[in-house]
Amino acid sequence: MSKLVFALAAGLAATSATAQPHRAAAPPRLLIVISVDQLSSDLWDEYRPHFTGGFARLSSGTVFRNGYQAHAATETCPGHSTILTGTHPARNGIVANNWVDQSVARPEKSVYCAEDERIPRPAGTTAGTAGSYTVSPYHLRGSTFGDLLKARWPGSLNVAVSAKDRAAVMMSGHRADQRWNWDGKQFVTDLRSARVPSTIPSANAAIATSLASVREPLVPPPLCRGKAAPIAVTPTLTVGPGNFARAAGDARAFRISPEMDAATLALAAGLVQELRLGADASPDLLSIGLSATDYVGHTYGTGGQEMCLQLLSVDRDLGDFFRLLDRQRLDYAVVLTSDHGQPDIPERLRLKGIAQAARADAALSTGVLGKAIGAKLGLAGPVLLGDLAADVYIDRSLAAADRSRVEREALAYYQTHPQVAAVFTERQLRSMRMPTGRPDRWTIAQRVRASFDPQRSGELYVVLKEFIMPIPSPGAGYVATHGSPWDYDRRVPILFWRPGAAGANRSEPVSAVDILPTLTAMYGLGRVPGSDGACLSAVPGIVCPDE
Repeated sequence: MSKLVFALAAGLAATSATAQPHRAAAPPRLLIVISVDQLSSDLWDEYRPHFTGGFARLSSGTVFRNGYQAHAATETCPGHSTILTGTHPARNGIVANNWVDQSVARPEKSVYCAEDERIPRPAGTTAGTAGSYTVSPYHLRGSTFGDLLKARWPGSLNVAVSAKDRAAVMMSGHRADQRWNWDGKQFVTDLRSARVPSTIPSANAAIATSLASVREPLVPPPLCRGKAAPIAVTPTLTVGPGNFARAAGDARAFRISPEMDAATLALAAGLVQELRLGADASPDLLSIGLSATDYVGHTYGTGGQEMCLQLLSVDRDLGDFFRLLDRQRLDYAVVLTSDHGQPDIPERLRLKGIAQAARADAALSTGVLGKAIGAKLGLAGPVLLGDLAADVYIDRSLAAADRSRVEREALAYYQTHPQVAAVFTERQLRSMRMPTGRPDRWTIAQRVRASFDPQRSGELYVVLKEFIMPIPSPGAGYVATHGSPWDYDRRVPILFWRPGAAGANRSEPVSAVDILPTLTAMYGLGRVPGSDGACLSAVPGIVCPDE
């Protein structure tokens, strides 16, 4: 897989020196932070013994297998917002991929996390539709590590690459020098004033050439063949034995495959070489969002041959990427984690003995429920806004008394529905303190509180029961999803690696918000006011403040 696009990076990084592992006393000149979208700790534990490439290299560092995206809204944007800000969504404002803002002038009230809604969308477009919004970190409150690095060393470069714009935006923050994401056809940037490195058109041309060719099916090893049992999700849709064969020009199949991550890493390697990241006295940051694992999980679930091929391919491509960096004799360190996990499809989970696994009742959707409540109370309009679970908003065009009646009816419905575990009101969440302490011991209410922002969250927050998949009607490309407060969505690996540093396997629970305080200690930046995390002194070479 990597041969298709790594030729570009290999050509740009053609030096042939031997890697020289060492333990440097000073902070690394290049810090690489990688998020593998949807890489749960469950998947990490399952596949770790089979990794031989980049994942295996990182496994020789400090591995926290019980990392947590501690909040309830375990989606891509909130997850990426925590990694390099050290704050939960309740503090940084990124409460979901999309939330409802009834004050916006446009008819469509859903706001995408990485857009600037002050700039109008084209007519007829919706939140999160590529090309329909202006990408921006406008909604992200606080500073990222890249912002802090540039404040200390103005010559530092803050560079981000990802297939998803929201991953690149949330990891790089407000002071990015280069930020590139895939728009469905090529890598593009939202930074209009940024110089376009020659790597970008070269990479886009190489990817276009690869995309124009037929992709032969991947040959699965025995490990993956053992997971290839076909599972009928609908009468016309089966998942399980996929092998990523692709017709020429099929950009959608390119995105939902290991090719997407290989292309992202190739572009990142090219930018390291051209921008000379890590080559001068000012330390640089490279954030990489590897998104294809998430696309694969949504399309096929996590338990089939498809996910097996995807993870083994990422492992190989990360190995190639690190070897390219080694040839440049760079002093670099790597942090790797994920924005969230995901359970497998309920159809396969039931075969594994999880009898309660099921798809959500379509009557739970705000459209269906809101219409029913409106008819009962004699109210026109949408009445309820939002998704099937998580944040639910009450139509603010209603009179206050009618809003109260709608809330009572919705609460009564949710509290008696057999698929609902809990429902919380805005008043309840406002009265709660932000949770602290071990994330594995947080109550469901505390997990929801860590996702609650009074300016952006709904009047109600609905939690479905464990293993209830919030997709009533699956279809091609969307058979499974995440976003719950259950640990299969919250628990993610957190890895720290540097050449020559001692490794350790750690089982204590830590949080993604602990990454930033650990990095600020690594670079001597001291404590960060307002951080929700704690410095991880178990990482070799880290001296936490006041220790």
